[in-house]
Amino acid sequence: MPQPETSKPESAPPAHPHVATLKRLEKSSGSLAAQAIARMDETLPWYRAMPPENRSWIGLVAQAGIAAFTEWFRHPDAPQAISTDVFGTAPRELTRAITLRQTVEMVRTTIEVMESAIDEVAAPGDESVLREALLVYAREIAFATAQVYAQAAEARGAWDARLESLVVNAVLSGEADEGAVSRAAALGWNSPDHVCVVLGTAPDGDSELTVEAIRRAARHAKLQVLTGVLGDRLVVIAGGSNEPLQVAKSLIGPYAAGPVVAGPIVPDLLAATRSAQAAAAGLKACSAWQDAPRPVLADDLLPERAIAGDPSAREQLVEEIYRPLEEAGSALLETLSVYLEQASSLEGAARMLFVHPNTVRYRLRRVTDVTGWSPSDVRSAFTLRIALILGRLVDGEPQL
Repeated sequence: MPQPETSKPESAPPAHPHVATLKRLEKSSGSLAAQAIARMDETLPWYRAMPPENRSWIGLVAQAGIAAFTEWFRHPDAPQAISTDVFGTAPRELTRAITLRQTVEMVRTTIEVMESAIDEVAAPGDESVLREALLVYAREIAFATAQVYAQAAEARGAWDARLESLVVNAVLSGEADEGAVSRAAALGWNSPDHVCVVLGTAPDGDSELTVEAIRRAARHAKLQVLTGVLGDRLVVIAGGSNEPLQVAKSLIGPYAAGPVVAGPIVPDLLAATRSAQAAAAGLKACSAWQDAPRPVLADDLLPERAIAGDPSAREQLVEEIYRPLEEAGSALLETLSVYLEQASSLEGAARMLFVHPNTVRYRLRRVTDVTGWSPSDVRSAFTLRIALILGRLVDGEPQL
């Protein structure tokens, strides 16, 4: 009869080639971690200054690092997820509390403690093997450290980009509130006294590269910025200068071809909606002024904005030009009106008014003093004419 098959006993796994060193390493891992923490307390001032909770987390990271090295030495050919083994013991917030430089110092101190103990830990004849393993492990832990901080930076960058987009959108849509101010503060916005909004066309391509180019230009100009690409528009909220045209010139490089409009200066982020709305209205009306400079102030586009239906531009022309002239006396309004009707002729206006040309000249200078717009300049004359028309329309409206 055939004999029944008998199962062969499984072969035992091969013994570790450096079993004595491995056992000694396992036994000394606790004391090595304690020595590493003591060395950090002695040589790293930032470690001593940290709150106890963070110091305890760092201690756990050091212990995990030594334990991970033990496993590394036990299975040198097996893939090791060092970043998980070592840094998974600490909360994600630790990357905010400890800088990359400090983490490198912590890892270096731990490796130095382990390296100094090689002669004591290694079994006779295994010193070079253990030192070589520690060298390879130190390289891998360096890569793992860089990976952890890179991932944290990417996550933080994505979160910051979302926050910034929310702030920029709130300002542009007129919904800026204290929540937007808090989000801006979390992004490093230090509430500068002078704020303006610059609008233009966004270039094709990666919007992140465009945003980074704006930030570089802002750093060079010593400006604070919140920026983003919304649709085809590149929006920049800039703080730190009371010269909006100079701000726009400093930041114009990343914008695509086409008009770039700077809104007026406002006192803070909550008021930036007013600057954004003026800039948006100016960008819309800019096609009506084909020779407009680039960049251009939204206030320089007041007549085009008023004709395009911007109520704030109409109100500004009436309140800042027509009303001051009206309050200065009827002679200024009458002289300006006649002068413009007579094709900016001093003599023609003087004849119509029955005064000397010098009188007309004097009154026109007064117009410039009162309004800031010179009737002798073609562009200013156009703005003054629109302001007169709008003022008369307002005065002629029936009172309900």
